Amino acid sequence: MTVRKNQAQLTADEKRRFVNALLALKRNGQYDTFVTTHNAFIMSDTDNGDRVGHRSPSFLPWHRRFLIQFEQALQSVDPSVALPYWDWTADRTTASSLWAADFLGGTGRARDGQVMDGPFAAASGGWAVNVRVDGRDFLRRALGSGGRQLPTKAEVDSVLAMSTYDAPPWNSSSDGFRNHLEGWRGVNLHNRVHVWVGGQMATGVSPNDPVFWLHHAFIDKLWSEWQRRHPNSPYLPAAGTPNVVDLRDTMRPWNDVTPADMLDHRPHYTYDTAA
Repeated sequence: MTVRKNQAQLTADEKRRFVNALLALKRNGQYDTFVTTHNAFIMSDTDNGDRVGHRSPSFLPWHRRFLIQFEQALQSVDPSVALPYWDWTADRTTASSLWAADFLGGTGRARDGQVMDGPFAAASGGWAVNVRVDGRDFLRRALGSGGRQLPTKAEVDSVLAMSTYDAPPWNSSSDGFRNHLEGWRGVNLHNRVHVWVGGQMATGVSPNDPVFWLHHAFIDKLWSEWQRRHPNSPYLPAAGTPNVVDLRDTMRPWNDVTPADMLDHRPHYTYDTAA
């Protein structure tokens, strides 16, 4: 069984294996297909039209399936690898271990945001940004730009306390757990972290930064914690809702996956703490 661990608890060997698997997927072209898929859904998901991966109830099951597929790709390179998660309520600074040169590398330089250290820096030669929103082909970050702060545990707890999964109009103006976790309303959890990291993470091609996967693994873990706290609160909407993915509707781009299929993560992986 795949066990996802807090990145702060990874051994040096686990970090090395994870990084090497990422680099292998980059070399064989698989990595960029995930970036392309994510960007296509960011661009097409709108509040008033068809929406699947973002601004909609299926944000959480869609990304759960997306991460499972990516994790399986990593394991095709190295079966021992699992996606770690980044608990940004605890590891809140640019000095946190995930930004070290032996793991993801640090922030970008002031001039152009280019990441200068670690295995994904341009100088390392193995991480050209091919799917991009501008002409720059290097990984960029601006950690904590604008004096932003990462979400706190108290803010997370306030969102986990919400008992309704989602509500009309099922978009970025909805009330409920999903939208507050996604970050369009309230304390803003998921979206704020993307902006805090900056660079490509603040764009539709955010998976260009490997921290995307650690961030979304933690978002997924928070969903699993919410499910445990609210066992009688179902995925909504159930059926007959225009422009969104109901419980048993198929989620593009897959032709065989519904939100109902993704409600229980335990057949696929577990977390290293009760989740």
